[in-house]
Amino acid sequence: MQRAKGLAPFLLSFSCCFLVVYLLTASPLLASAFSLLAIAFTYVVVNNRKGKYELEVSASWPEVIDHLVSAIQSGMSLTEALTELSTRGPVVMRPAFSNFKSRVFEDGNFDKGIQHLAGHFKSHASDQIFQALLISKSLGGSELLSILRTLGNFLREDLALRNEITVKQSWIKNSAHLSSAAPWLLLLLLAMQPSTVQAFSTVTGAGILFIGLFMTVLAYIWMTFLSRLPSVPRVFGGDR
Repeated sequence: MQRAKGLAPFLLSFSCCFLVVYLLTASPLLASAFSLLAIAFTYVVVNNRKGKYELEVSASWPEVIDHLVSAIQSGMSLTEALTELSTRGPVVMRPAFSNFKSRVFEDGNFDKGIQHLAGHFKSHASDQIFQALLISKSLGGSELLSILRTLGNFLREDLALRNEITVKQSWIKNSAHLSSAAPWLLLLLLAMQPSTVQAFSTVTGAGILFIGLFMTVLAYIWMTFLSRLPSVPRVFGGDR
């Protein structure tokens, strides 16, 4: 069921694009090529949504730390401070902390709940926060507040730097998107003429069409790879 739901956007984009292009050009070959391009575009959109979720989570860790510091200073236990995040924490993180709250109330195992949270978020920031909490819970930690404040300042500086780089990269990415789409938009306009459809109906024309499709996708993948910011490795996680 979940797999079918994940494939639904790709099937919908392929079908709609094929129908529209076929109605405009009456060429199954051109319609197939544009439909494959539509699938690639859908993959980019879905992947970007996932990336936006990860960015929202990364940007929320300083707020989580502020909440933990405030809760601990007010006399709450670590368990109470974390369960409070299910209602007062960043919206994007509330489901994960609600799950943590349910697990802790069911079995009372704080360490297991923390490990599940670390496995859910899978980031260097969450690893450092949760490891500090685990050490403080088991051994006691008078320096926990100082550690959390230092970590919060470090994460804010890192986020500010990454946001600055992302803004500077955005115009390059937008230019690459436009450069990738422009030839295909031009081809779609030309394909409304019977002579263009006849030219691409030959073996040579079909070969040029699909080579162009392959090169467009390859160029976009390469551009995405070059513009990707390196992620900070997880010290306590499973990246090894």
